[in-house]
Amino acid sequence: MSTKNVVLLGIGHTNAHVVKEWASDPIPGCSLTCISRYPDATYSGMLPGTLGGQFSDEEMRIELAPLAQRAGAKLIIADTNGLDLDASVIHFSDHEPIPFDALSVGVGSMPAGWLDHTESPLMVPIKPMQTFLTRLQGHLDAVDRDGDRALKVSIVGGGVASVEIAFCLQQKLRKQNSANDTLIEIFTSSEHVADGMSDRSVRRIEGLLKSKGIRVNPRHRVSDVGESSITTEDDSRHETDCVIWATGAGAPPVLATLGLQTDDRGFIATTPTLQSLSDERVFAVGDSGTVIESPSPKAGVYAVRQAPILWHNLRAMFSGEPLERFEPQSDFLKLLNTGDGKAFLEYGPLSWHSRLSWQLKTWIDKRFIAEYQVK
Repeated sequence: MSTKNVVLLGIGHTNAHVVKEWASDPIPGCSLTCISRYPDATYSGMLPGTLGGQFSDEEMRIELAPLAQRAGAKLIIADTNGLDLDASVIHFSDHEPIPFDALSVGVGSMPAGWLDHTESPLMVPIKPMQTFLTRLQGHLDAVDRDGDRALKVSIVGGGVASVEIAFCLQQKLRKQNSANDTLIEIFTSSEHVADGMSDRSVRRIEGLLKSKGIRVNPRHRVSDVGESSITTEDDSRHETDCVIWATGAGAPPVLATLGLQTDDRGFIATTPTLQSLSDERVFAVGDSGTVIESPSPKAGVYAVRQAPILWHNLRAMFSGEPLERFEPQSDFLKLLNTGDGKAFLEYGPLSWHSRLSWQLKTWIDKRFIAEYQVK
């Protein structure tokens, strides 16, 4: 009997779980190949805290080589540019094609709209996260400020990630003794920041931002990013030195090269078993896929919850057992890093801002990433 090839394209929250489980219980008669554009994966839950100096860079990263080695898997660093379903191979711009019998696509997302402004020297998209901190620091170091003019940083997008970046960037600059010389502004097309949280939580978060001098510009959709300013749809112009693009999830360009059926935003359309509507051998997980029957927000918690479903279904596909359905939960614990040794917690009707919430967030994050960091 020939060996079957299980291929993981992208090693994010969901696919990383497969690699971890494979180390102790590999699928019989199968080999595992991991494909990534980068030699490491970045845990999104710890990125803002690392920006704010609460964690070291190494603490938020998963080195893929030792993780793959522990599982007896092959790791390939390559740039994917196509999928041939008839020949059952994945194509690359810098590597020979790789055959697959089962494929799980988990390449994440990019911030929506970033491709429209790539020519601007101001742009620092929050993704790829593996390079965000380096790109941001390089940009800030290169800003030429005349005299005592304040540094102006514009964060585009009003979601939880944007709010965390604003809080933690301020802490970073404070440690560099430059926070008082910096104006941080959030631009969002929505009425409020932190969409998805309760009205009570949003009011408290917006009050906290105001108390820290972080300006929120609601109903300001950014339409253009120029050489030294951004323009919003009401034609107002805002001078800035740096634009951190942290809008909601958009489909990464690689998904368009795969030739699979997508939803209206370009994410791979799947069944509740996480299988592509185009080919049942192909799974799409985390931000990369959309369960058409029950779409859920593009958030890391759903990628984590999909992990055991994907692992079961990969095994079941080769053993002939029934596949499981992913049923997204309606609510989940939310923990927002405010950069000051505290976190804002919301769970159901409960919400509070405290050091205890930060300790809980840190414990959850460190426990999660420790499962994948091979020492």
